[in-house]
Amino acid sequence: MKAVKLFGLLFGMSLTSLTFGQIAEEIVTESSEPEVEEVLITPLDDIVEKRIMQERFVLPYEPVREADLFWEKRIWRVLDIREKMNRPFMYPEAPFFTILVDGIEAGNLTPYGDESFKTKLTSEDITNLLFSIDTTFVTNPDTYEDEMTIVQNEINHQDIKRFRIKEVWFFDEESSTLKVRILGIAPVKDVFDESTGEFLFEQPLFWIYYPDTREFLARHKVFIPGNDANPLSWEDFFEMRPFASYIYKESNVDGFRLQDYPSLAGDDLNSGIQRLLESEKIKASIFNFEHDLWSY
Repeated sequence: MKAVKLFGLLFGMSLTSLTFGQIAEEIVTESSEPEVEEVLITPLDDIVEKRIMQERFVLPYEPVREADLFWEKRIWRVLDIREKMNRPFMYPEAPFFTILVDGIEAGNLTPYGDESFKTKLTSEDITNLLFSIDTTFVTNPDTYEDEMTIVQNEINHQDIKRFRIKEVWFFDEESSTLKVRILGIAPVKDVFDESTGEFLFEQPLFWIYYPDTREFLARHKVFIPGNDANPLSWEDFFEMRPFASYIYKESNVDGFRLQDYPSLAGDDLNSGIQRLLESEKIKASIFNFEHDLWSY
């Protein structure tokens, strides 16, 4: 009888231990299973992931001593993106104007209010330049009544037809060569009369100091037809200068633009042609200056 009781006691204890063991095992198993999160993998729209342009290093300019500046002239140019050679500025997926605005909004570029780069523009100034406040009527879906609503319109990159470029041409005595360096770039917007729609004047929205922008531009691709495996960056584009432009101002004592001279003033076709011819004369004078330094 005692043996039967002892056997029953041992059998009950073994069942209890097995039960607790199964419960513990189930608890551990449930708590140890991690939650699986769905990760959305975006397909690669290329053969390989290209990182060379994002990781490239921009070489600084070669230092120039003031004593080696034998000759110098400042030039202001207009770059019209509607010309065939300047079509990369209008690339729909990444227009050059949009690249500059994105760089400013991200804090990578510093905008200036003048071509001397003395006045920095605040975020409020940029907002006033790039956005306009307008009112429009919107139909209320509940009352079916037209309600006046204030909207903020962003400037369209297609409204930017021209850019201004400020550059310095100089003769370096150390290397005995004529060189050029871009100082600033400014997008230009046409301003029209709101009532008549008549063109009034051109307005540079902001100026970007190019030497501080080179590293940023070196990480953005410019679309040029040809070999897509070896694209140029915008820094390459401005250093190689494969764009079309015309001179609208050279350094002078009065600070005049070409159109400010009485002989070149006017909005008629003939005056425009005369200014283009004068622009070509300035280009030729810079080119001939270097050649006149040598005797053959």
